[in-house]
Amino acid sequence: MKKKVTIIGGAGTIGTILYKGLRDKYHIVILDKNVPEHSDEFVEVDATNFNMLLESIPKDSEALINLLTIKTENDLNNVQEFHKMTNIHFISSFYVLHAAITLGIPKVVYASSNHTTDYYEKNGFSSLGREINTNDFPSSRGLYGVLKFASENIGQILALQTNNLSIINLRIGSVHPDEEKAVKEDERLLRTLLSHEDTVQLFEIALQSSVRFGTYYGVSDNPGKPWSTESAMRELGFISKVNSTDIEKC
Repeated sequence: MKKKVTIIGGAGTIGTILYKGLRDKYHIVILDKNVPEHSDEFVEVDATNFNMLLESIPKDSEALINLLTIKTENDLNNVQEFHKMTNIHFISSFYVLHAAITLGIPKVVYASSNHTTDYYEKNGFSSLGREINTNDFPSSRGLYGVLKFASENIGQILALQTNNLSIINLRIGSVHPDEEKAVKEDERLLRTLLSHEDTVQLFEIALQSSVRFGTYYGVSDNPGKPWSTESAMRELGFISKVNSTDIEKC
């Protein structure tokens, strides 16, 4: 019998990629406010409502993947937009973690972001004279990165406090629905791309990992990439299979 993996916020780009790439190995359940294009099992849920979220997550889930995201503008100048961003990228992220603890689900994979350290990166280039790594002090240019890092920290606290709970944070690079077209139109992606194949691989090894808590950058082995994947290689076994050069040649 396939292990059941519930993807919260799974109707978007990464959720679609993971569903297609993992459905042969796992029983995938999608939770989202929006109906996904493809899914064998979908539950409509508002993740800002903890009780609704808790009731919607299948109790026999072996792992949760948190892909919740929202786009806002002027979120540090507009109180309403600030609350929209905080509700999804911090409060709901806590709800997912708390739901895992309440239901006894042993694994949470959190789609964090490279924006936790985007102060050190511009147009896909690191300003540090080397690749940015997870030991570098988080410094963000906006609220999005601040909240992603805050949620990473909450995960670390809960993982250390809770027996039999593993939390993996993946600081995702650039993932696009049409990566072949995107790398030809956006020069930054030649360095920041996380290819579809590498996306599936990274999340799958995170699901399989015995690491209690860890934070890793998710980027393909692109020439001049700004972030280091050394710890993901060492601790998770991540080896990029398709990079931006490979995609560009297609």
